[in-house]
Amino acid sequence: MSDWDYIIIGSGSAGSAMAYRLSEDGQNRVLVLEFGGSDAGPFIQMPAALSYPMNMKTYDWEYLAEPEDSLNGRRLVCPRGKVIGGSSSINGMIYVRGNPGDYQHWEETGAKGWGYADVLPYFKRMEHAHAGDDGFRGRAGPLHVTRGKRDNPLHDAFVAAAEQAGYTATSDYNGYRQEGFGAADMTVYQGRRWSAANAYLKPALKRGNVRLVTRARVDRILFDGKRAIGVRYHHRGQSHDAFVTREVISAAGAINSPQILQRSGIGPAALLKSHGITPVAERGGVGENLQDHLEVYFQVECLQPITLYKYLNLFSKARIGAQWLFTKTGPGTTNHFETLGFIRSDKGVSYPDIQYHFLPVAIRYDGTAPSEGHGFQLHVGPMRSKSRGHVRIRSAKAEDAPEIRFNYMSHPDDWDEFRKCIRLSREILHQPAMDPYRGREIQPGEDATSDAAIDAFIREHAESAYHPCGTMRMGDAADPMAVVDPECRVIGVDGLRVADSSIFPRITNGNLNAPSIMTGEKAADHILGRSPLPRANDTPFVFEDWEAKQR
Repeated sequence: MSDWDYIIIGSGSAGSAMAYRLSEDGQNRVLVLEFGGSDAGPFIQMPAALSYPMNMKTYDWEYLAEPEDSLNGRRLVCPRGKVIGGSSSINGMIYVRGNPGDYQHWEETGAKGWGYADVLPYFKRMEHAHAGDDGFRGRAGPLHVTRGKRDNPLHDAFVAAAEQAGYTATSDYNGYRQEGFGAADMTVYQGRRWSAANAYLKPALKRGNVRLVTRARVDRILFDGKRAIGVRYHHRGQSHDAFVTREVISAAGAINSPQILQRSGIGPAALLKSHGITPVAERGGVGENLQDHLEVYFQVECLQPITLYKYLNLFSKARIGAQWLFTKTGPGTTNHFETLGFIRSDKGVSYPDIQYHFLPVAIRYDGTAPSEGHGFQLHVGPMRSKSRGHVRIRSAKAEDAPEIRFNYMSHPDDWDEFRKCIRLSREILHQPAMDPYRGREIQPGEDATSDAAIDAFIREHAESAYHPCGTMRMGDAADPMAVVDPECRVIGVDGLRVADSSIFPRITNGNLNAPSIMTGEKAADHILGRSPLPRANDTPFVFEDWEAKQR
């Protein structure tokens, strides 16, 4: 097939979903271009091995952000999936839709038709949720969403401590009520990582009208005047041009989509010209508005030998791996992030702006530097930082990594919000329910109580939660900094759309995999010219006295 109806750049969360939906009729010819390779093997498919693929150059683009002035000049890593399934194949598998308030903000800032009532039907369509609130959850979609056993007593103790501190348990943070503490949803099914590749791409490839080309590095999008007509990519040392009869869709993510458009002549004119690129359409917002979640690991010694520390020796790892390999059972079948929490940092905050991940071991996200002995930790950080960064090409060459500058903690409000994260966490952990388990505070440490001490801890220890987004902001076509309109069409050209986390106007509350897949699902209907799914009538929870009370 020399000409394709659609070319999708990227086989990640949104790209795989669109490949599945655009090919459903069996007629549309869809080409998917992916620079990575196979997702076979236990490093990706075994949920408990999640720390490995994001630190392996086989599966990761190995992007490194610029030094951060507010973080003692540290350069934070920015893992992005370079494999079929994209970042859904290397992430922590934590499934969070976001808060209804996020989508209200999207719509209010120009993303018409992306309010909560509009996106909820797409979340339902994509899900096969094995738990959660009826009415709010989907039960027949391709994306299996499950919960862990939560058989470590620390999980229930942490939720009980939160209740003792005045917060509420929630039966389903992806359903009626996000605010509160409870069981975490994960994209795991029958003991395996249920990535976008497993849920969407592989079934689509079986139809015969979808072709996947791996090891394909996209150079740029080809234009005839202002119409996108194809994609130039490099494969096995050769340059190839693939052409479309309908549309090109970039689903390469918040780091790769903007640089592909910039190399293709869409972006800030001065930047393009400085690299010898002739502008096709000047869009100042391409690569701007970069956002992320920053978090710290609040670590506490555990007084009882019940944590995952007992598995951190080579013998136990081998036994867990063998059990998973042969039976798909045991500790290898979960990401171990089995409890989450969402709270508001203060009165006057209308919906949660702090997220907790609870983990029954004290260890870094990349699997290194475990605390000596038994411990547990909270991953905690603010959800809606006002800091903004950018992604900008350094040259016109596809093989040259872009400049990634997050500007973490560059807004003064970020510091106040992060201090509240630390202090509210301490309050929860010092409730009676944690007394049988709580030992010394490993970090920040009991002496880190002043603003200055907490700030010093944040500067030295804050880490990315790996949720970059926003670099191709969706908005009204008349907005000079919007890049795509509410139907995901790139403003100023024809035949080109973007659908991935780069189009988020503002970062959502929680992990980004679920909203990214939803974006692909909804974009597919826009691309096919279908009427959007009927708006939902479900009314989500809002804390009625939020203006006067923090909890």
